Amino acid sequence: MDNRESWGSRFGFIMAAAGFSIGLGNMWRFPYLTGQYGGGAFLFVYVIICLLIGIPLFNMEMSLGRKTQLNPVQGMRKLTKKGSPWVLLGWFGVLSAFVILTYYMQIMGWILGYLVKMLTGGLSGLTTEGYTEVYNAFTSNTPLVAFATILCIIIVGIISSKGLENGIEKACKILMPTLFIMLIILAIRSLTLPGAIEGLKWYLKVDFSKINGNVLLTALGQAFFSIGIASGGAFIYGSYLSKDSDIPTDSVIIIFFDTLAAFIAGLVMFPAIFALGLSPDSGPSLLFITMSNLFNQMPAGGFFGAMFFLLIFFAALSSALGYLEPIVMTFTELKKMDRKKAVWISLAIIFIVGFPTIMAYGSWSDILIGGRNFFDFADYLSGNIMMPLGALLTAFYTLLVWKFDKFQEETNVGAEKLKVYNWWAPLVKFVVPVALVIIFITGLM
Repeated sequence: MDNRESWGSRFGFIMAAAGFSIGLGNMWRFPYLTGQYGGGAFLFVYVIICLLIGIPLFNMEMSLGRKTQLNPVQGMRKLTKKGSPWVLLGWFGVLSAFVILTYYMQIMGWILGYLVKMLTGGLSGLTTEGYTEVYNAFTSNTPLVAFATILCIIIVGIISSKGLENGIEKACKILMPTLFIMLIILAIRSLTLPGAIEGLKWYLKVDFSKINGNVLLTALGQAFFSIGIASGGAFIYGSYLSKDSDIPTDSVIIIFFDTLAAFIAGLVMFPAIFALGLSPDSGPSLLFITMSNLFNQMPAGGFFGAMFFLLIFFAALSSALGYLEPIVMTFTELKKMDRKKAVWISLAIIFIVGFPTIMAYGSWSDILIGGRNFFDFADYLSGNIMMPLGALLTAFYTLLVWKFDKFQEETNVGAEKLKVYNWWAPLVKFVVPVALVIIFITGLM
């Protein structure tokens, strides 16, 4: 398409792509998994996996996008042919992003609700049990959660409908630096609390005895979830790049920012959790229950709590824009549709299809699919089946059709200091496919 948009600047692209990767996976999922799986041991394994598996896969997906200059579905049709099984690689990416957004928007609504509660003092003076009661009451209030979700959809829609450079890129240029500034301020506040040093030691000390199969598999899945591999975002963002862009260097920078955001999120939470005598292994409730309790006990907690939920909202917003983009561009390019129209139709369908996930904590909580409510099933379907399958197809396409030499040659076009080196071959041919098969089989089990 001759009128197809492109990035306004390299900085804008890096901020947008980092924004896509930096989301609830960093701010919510990484801290609670770190709390459950041994602190520094989990952090150590996670960083190694990001380097050895995350970077090669991110390069593959982004390079495919740049090569085709199209959305994931039409891009794979261009590389193979319509009806080829490899086109499923594109469809899995788009459908994964769609399924993720059906419940991701709802979590954004929860965060927005908690931001308002923190600003209005609605979370102050509660007992530990009180925070659990507030969380359960809020998430089961279907009209309120639906209203908050619609507000989030409107915010995402307004930004996305403005286009790539004037919408997504401009927003992420503001959101990402602001997010890191707030993260650093909160980390400093957390580290200056009396007794915070114990939490810091627990977070950074690597106890190798705690590294087992569960830790390896969980870190593998988390790296995969956090970077956003096989959900169409890297492919579509890569498709807006010029042919001489430096993919290897930019990929490393993006994954560095993604990993750094997760690391600083841990610095915000664990020193404060230890300083105030709370439990680091409280699981998924860490964000809404434990952290609300923590800020209630902290001096000037209302201010820092509001800042915390605002930065979580910014992270979720930048990721939502990234997940929406492959859906919008597939509509736009497949159906020759106006972008604004594609944005609002996509979001309307996402809300309608995702409404059962809102009801999953209310009156439909007893309706289960395979033992999971609608919310958990959408999470399971996208994270355990669709994304791993999409990544497997990406890895096998690179291995069997594209071939390592051609992948290396294509990706190194425009590369300056960092490149896809020959020593990547064992990673691409063996380590990445085996790791993805393990993730997929474990996810099914």
